[in-house]
Amino acid sequence: MNTKLTLNLDKEIIHEAKTYAKSHSVSLSKLIENYLNSLTRASKKKSTVSPLVESLTGIIPSDYDERNDYRNYIDQKYS
Repeated sequence: MNTKLTLNLDKEIIHEAKTYAKSHSVSLSKLIENYLNSLTRASKKKSTVSPLVESLTGIIPSDYDERNDYRNYIDQKYS
């Protein structure tokens, strides 16, 4: 269900927004709706960490050099 919304914005911003919407073949209403949807969806989306991931957190030392380890692996593999 669509509901009418009145906004007070700077004329130049409205002009630029209309130009942008037209160049992307979308209505200004849809453009604003998509933007507001992305804002509210991002705030609702809170990732939860599974117990497995939580248990693995901190296992790898902070000074671990994965590139060096990978180089050693490649050297052994192709030597």
